[in-house]
Amino acid sequence: MRTQADVVRRIYDGFARGDVAAVLGAFDAEIEWREAEGFHYAEGNPYIGPDAVASGVFQRLMSDLPLFEVFTERFIDGGNTVVVEGRYSGKTKRGRLIDAPFAHVWELRDAKVVRFQQYTDTRHWTEVFA
Repeated sequence: MRTQADVVRRIYDGFARGDVAAVLGAFDAEIEWREAEGFHYAEGNPYIGPDAVASGVFQRLMSDLPLFEVFTERFIDGGNTVVVEGRYSGKTKRGRLIDAPFAHVWELRDAKVVRFQQYTDTRHWTEVFA
């Protein structure tokens, strides 16, 4: 039987493969996505729906960081809530390096993501993009 943590693992796997369609396909039509307060993509909070997440977060992220990876370190399975700890790694177009921890809180219903909350070192991101 597939757990909610398995659903979230598949999202990270899809992201690593560059399979945005698979990632967005795991989202509920009314997903509420929130970037960390103070993060430079947070001005659109909350992003509602997969298209808003794709254009407001994913497209901008890939444009700003042509080399970007997400490394997961730990999955905490709380049933319908899954917390993932890990690190972001990447390089901006200007050659500045990102190396920041994150915590992602995923809420699921019927094997679809209905809510996402990101936590990260926003100071580090601000310094890299300054």
